[in-house]
Amino acid sequence: MAIPTPHLDDRRFQQLVDEAKRYVQQRAPEWTDHNVSDPGVTLIETFAHMVDQLVYRLNRVPEKNYLAFLDLMGVRLFPPTAARGDVTFWLSTAQPDTVLLPRGTEVATAHSEADREVVFATEHELPIVPCELRTLVTISATGTIEDRTADLAAAEDVPCFQTEPAVGDAMLFGLSGAVPRCVIAVELDSRVEGIGVDPRQPPLVWEAWDGTRWAECEAFEDTTGGLNKPGEVLLQIGPGHTPSTVAGVRAGWLRCRVTAPVPDQPFYSESPTVRVAEVSTVGGTTGVEHAEAHTDVPLGESAGVPGQRFTADVAPVLTDGDPVVVQVSTEDGWEDWTVVDHFGRSGPTDRHVTLDPTTGEFGFPPAVRLPDGSLRYYGAVPAKGAQLRIPRYRTGGGRAGNVARGAISVLRSSEPYISEVENREAAIGGVDGETIAEAKIRAPHQLQLQERAVTAADHEQIARQAAPAAARIRCLPAAAEQDPGAARLLVVPGAVADTGDRIRFEQLIPSEQLLATIASRLDERRLLGARIVVEPPFYQGITVVARLRSTGADTGRIDRDALDALYAHLNPLRGGADGTGWPFGRPVQVGEVFAVLQRVDGVGLVEEVRLFPADPITGRRGTPADRIDLPAHALVFSHQHQVVVVPHDGAEPR
Repeated sequence: MAIPTPHLDDRRFQQLVDEAKRYVQQRAPEWTDHNVSDPGVTLIETFAHMVDQLVYRLNRVPEKNYLAFLDLMGVRLFPPTAARGDVTFWLSTAQPDTVLLPRGTEVATAHSEADREVVFATEHELPIVPCELRTLVTISATGTIEDRTADLAAAEDVPCFQTEPAVGDAMLFGLSGAVPRCVIAVELDSRVEGIGVDPRQPPLVWEAWDGTRWAECEAFEDTTGGLNKPGEVLLQIGPGHTPSTVAGVRAGWLRCRVTAPVPDQPFYSESPTVRVAEVSTVGGTTGVEHAEAHTDVPLGESAGVPGQRFTADVAPVLTDGDPVVVQVSTEDGWEDWTVVDHFGRSGPTDRHVTLDPTTGEFGFPPAVRLPDGSLRYYGAVPAKGAQLRIPRYRTGGGRAGNVARGAISVLRSSEPYISEVENREAAIGGVDGETIAEAKIRAPHQLQLQERAVTAADHEQIARQAAPAAARIRCLPAAAEQDPGAARLLVVPGAVADTGDRIRFEQLIPSEQLLATIASRLDERRLLGARIVVEPPFYQGITVVARLRSTGADTGRIDRDALDALYAHLNPLRGGADGTGWPFGRPVQVGEVFAVLQRVDGVGLVEEVRLFPADPITGRRGTPADRIDLPAHALVFSHQHQVVVVPHDGAEPR
């Protein structure tokens, strides 16, 4: 429940009138006509109406007072958090020198009459390093290494793998240097096909050496069809790419390796060959955040007394990134003062400050007078006349930054050689600042927890406070075979759906940082001896195959609406009967799918519905069933639903 609104005066109009009449009887007994027609009673009612309005305003406690009451209970409003994502900067053409994008480079969504642009800034500088192919090496699954650089220079057909390719065969490209976070184009030309594979699903993986292991690279585009024809492969190189030595050659290494085929996946019957191979850098990718950075912001001048307070020019202050510090000028330069939650553990010499992120107010340590008359300093006091400043802090954030993939397309900063920008994945993590109404609901729960995780609800509440960006959190007992006696905290991250409520599977996997943040907060508050496992839930893929008969409306529109309805209903974030997300462990039954499809406008009859369990990673389906049960730690995931709409005249759709 929320904190109840206090009623400082609960009297109403009629009670005020009756009370005034009682005073009249006591003070003026000769006044005997108390009917509404009496002019004196009219005056009483007039004043009672005015007092009633004053009482109403008195009972409306101002937000400033609510903030003070919440602060006395140790409850402060949560500041907003900034949405984050990755943006790729594409070069207009390959450059001979490094193109350096500074930290704070601004990109934005397109501006329109309906929507304002949403501005993002890069979190780190991005060097787009040029590269070229220096060495080509093949390594067989048995470990045989051959340097094919000379053969490539002579324009000979170089076999990529063994004559009979085997799992583990690899072709290594030695680049002129490491290209971390860069997008590279590998152009290949071959006259001999790698017979046997499906060009749409070749058993290949591209990897880059990061100093400790081969890290898989994301392939944006592969027009070679798995090395079957001339074309180009666009690869995103990871941040850890580093030079190393292979076959006596030091280079930034990239490899194309043959992987084990999944069931029903064709494999190479012969080795493809390469006659021409060229590598160039065409872009780079870096993280961006929906926030604005302020540097070297002056706070004011110290008066040399305890308990000083200063407010930043722009609020709120985002605290979900690098820690905010305050610098105090001294004769030797600037000293850093650390932001702490409170001064309870601060000693007289500790350089500590507190921060209210919502208002941007910084508080310096107080001094408390003890019973013997002495002063107890809960931290150091800046010298009188010392200048105070914030070297760097960020403002902004909010849900507006959770934009869909492809929405960021405008380069706001003037950067040479950049032709376009794009975000290939949605930006996530943006949360609006907490309102007073929300804080009033949270306060009783926070006071009840007393900073200890005991019940399942305690674990969930603390986890939500640690990670407001998480969309759903559920605490269950861990499986007996996994860790008997442990608590299992399931975390579903927030995701921005594509058109028609389509959510891709990779969007539902929480980041390691998100899991670590929750685990760290719970570890501080768990009971002694309690074990907590923080992980994503199990996602059960569901494929619906349905046949519908229309009432004469456009079958194409009905098909789209029916698919949208299925993806919306079988949705782990916003699905289910109440639209708050599919309940954990709730089975999927064919009857409710019938009902969902029957409600689609233009559907006259749902003729057939079949449910298939599906693996969202491999795409393999199971046998059809009328009911698919989910374990307690599982959620549904819509996977490639199929709908056939038959026109109302009974003719088969073309």
